[in-house]
Amino acid sequence: MARLVFRNSGKVMEDTEEIKNFLSKYGVIYDVWGIDRLPEDVRKKYDIDEENQKTIIEAYKPELDELKQKMGYITEDIVVLSDKTPNLDALMEKFKREHHHIDDEVRFVVDGSGIFPVKIEDDIVDIHVEAGELIVVPAGVRHWFELDENRKIKCIRVFKTPAGWEAIYNENEKATMGS
Repeated sequence: MARLVFRNSGKVMEDTEEIKNFLSKYGVIYDVWGIDRLPEDVRKKYDIDEENQKTIIEAYKPELDELKQKMGYITEDIVVLSDKTPNLDALMEKFKREHHHIDDEVRFVVDGSGIFPVKIEDDIVDIHVEAGELIVVPAGVRHWFELDENRKIKCIRVFKTPAGWEAIYNENEKATMGS
């Protein structure tokens, strides 16, 4: 389950409801959709094809439809990061740079795990997520993404525009596609 680690104090939060309530104060949505509806072979497959993507998205259609209606999202896809990902380390260097988006960053973790460090007040809160969990980092919130020691994650991404969104690192850097 999710875990929040506050870098300044070292405080750790692990209770699901406490995490939901804390993050909601800052516009961050955290929820648990579970993984029980997906066969393990589908969930664990990292060389995914179109059929595998459709199976995953269809399994979460009720939650995705509700989220899309409530938040104005219109499209979704699957993203996979693992040791099989070409140029994984170079890609992760880009994701590990602090940035924000003009759109929300929405991830439902199908398999694997990762960390979304988010700037909240005068602290950095590491939001550890794993399979079955949803996180929505609102537009404008400074954050980045790191793989944890497992070095793999498979997520459904949800967007408000078909083009997705761009990472904005700071006013002096050009926006680029990314986490």
